[in-house]
Amino acid sequence: MREEPSIKAADPAALKTVYDRDGFVAVEGVLAPSEVAALKAEILPIAHGERGAVAGAEPDAAVDDSLAIHMPHKISPLMRATMSHPGIVRILEALIGPNIKAMQTMLFVKRSGKPGQAWHQDEHYIPTRDRSLCGAWIALDDATIENGCMWMHPGSQAKGVLYPIHPHGDDRFDGAEEAYGHGYDREAGVPVELKAGGVAFFNGYVLHRSLPNRAASGYRRALVTHYMSAESMLPWTLGQNRARPDVRDIVMIAGEDPYAWRGVEDINRPWVRPDNAERQREILAGMATAAREGALTLNGPFPPCGEGVGDGGVSAEERASR
Repeated sequence: MREEPSIKAADPAALKTVYDRDGFVAVEGVLAPSEVAALKAEILPIAHGERGAVAGAEPDAAVDDSLAIHMPHKISPLMRATMSHPGIVRILEALIGPNIKAMQTMLFVKRSGKPGQAWHQDEHYIPTRDRSLCGAWIALDDATIENGCMWMHPGSQAKGVLYPIHPHGDDRFDGAEEAYGHGYDREAGVPVELKAGGVAFFNGYVLHRSLPNRAASGYRRALVTHYMSAESMLPWTLGQNRARPDVRDIVMIAGEDPYAWRGVEDINRPWVRPDNAERQREILAGMATAAREGALTLNGPFPPCGEGVGDGGVSAEERASR
């Protein structure tokens, strides 16, 4: 396992130097063991709809066959509070600046045997105007090469280029499309192994992926929040063909919001992304129907982020339901 800086010893300025050079930096010990345990205990109540409505949640269903729960902060006070965790905010202020907002959370549950996600860039799906998108990937279990930790191509963010994507046809990965034409070795990269409670911060342009959980048993769970500078508007497509100039379904995390005069929206809704492709289509179709009938306003494109974001290779109508 690579040695990562500890939160106790981490110098924010030094972390920014690494982040600017490599496009990511990992810090151990950001969350205490008790905080990690509380987040893991919250997974089942969220997945079963006990914290509020979640599209696809089934009270008697196990979470084992789910890949992710999207937007859990909308219904879980604990998930919402974790977005503003002091240890995370301290580092984000060094990486992004004093004014920070967030727009998305994703709770990943990857048990043994489940796939990873192919190479992708998060800002392909959540664009900012200033390239400030930053994912904070909290390890809720020890993340290792064996159980499917994230991998990064160091420096791949530097050009500020968003590469094209296409279907990969590789059963190691879920349905999200893969970035190509970037010149990096598809089977190379650097593994980002972390102990539970560690956090990987990664730029929206850095190429990253995860491989399947090949451990004999157990999970590789993670909570991911996407942040950006509040000084940038958020021209998010929300699954449509055109981006809105500034999506205001945000949570202010630190500092001041220069666009507070625009108000705040409540657009996104939680949903369970199951491992079963047919069941996923049913959930997305139901969400799309609800949106058309005006009963529900829905969230934009989601990953199947194994570890970041992506459209999962679904139709335009299904993407509109995310």
